[in-house]
Amino acid sequence: MHRPVPIPQQPLRPPAAPRAELAPFLTPSLMAVVTGARRRALRDGDRQIDTAHLLHSLIESDPEAGAAFEDGRKRARVLGYLVQRSIGYGLRWQRSVEESAAGRLLPATRGAEGQDGRASGWSPAATAALEEAFRRAAERGDTRARGLDLLAVVAADPESRAAEVLRRAGVDPAALSARAGAPAGARADAGTAALAEGSVPWPVGESSQQV
Repeated sequence: MHRPVPIPQQPLRPPAAPRAELAPFLTPSLMAVVTGARRRALRDGDRQIDTAHLLHSLIESDPEAGAAFEDGRKRARVLGYLVQRSIGYGLRWQRSVEESAAGRLLPATRGAEGQDGRASGWSPAATAALEEAFRRAAERGDTRARGLDLLAVVAADPESRAAEVLRRAGVDPAALSARAGAPAGARADAGTAALAEGSVPWPVGESSQQV
């Protein structure tokens, strides 16, 4: 039996300085993903890091998360939608808070919302996704969450912005979540099948981004 793994109990802080609090609970590649999402939010002028920022950074910075898409063309289409958020459909997101039906009861979400849902620098849905990624890691006995944990969570929440982008790009969020959350052996079998169909694998390597 695995010993319980500690889960951060304090609400997530603003994205200006997440490293000290989150680093012990994230793999280096997932820490790079969080850093990339923070930078995207700042560059786009968004007041919060949301699940679409996390999805964008996951695809670009985490090789395992990118490989979970199987179809490279659909992955590229998802990236195309994400790149357009600052000039296209994503403009309406700047005037609203990203809620999450899946995460409304999570303690970290309640603590992070503040009076207007914006005080933490993270959307309620993104906060809930990180907390659930911690839980997934703890359930299998890992001390740190991986990119696949976070991908499985953001795709599983039907009300998240990440899931909306996936649907727009023709990707089934539920199927992607299932692949991301599958054991390593099952993902390897799926990857072999994808190669047999002629798809191109995602390049392997660690991101060098720092907070």
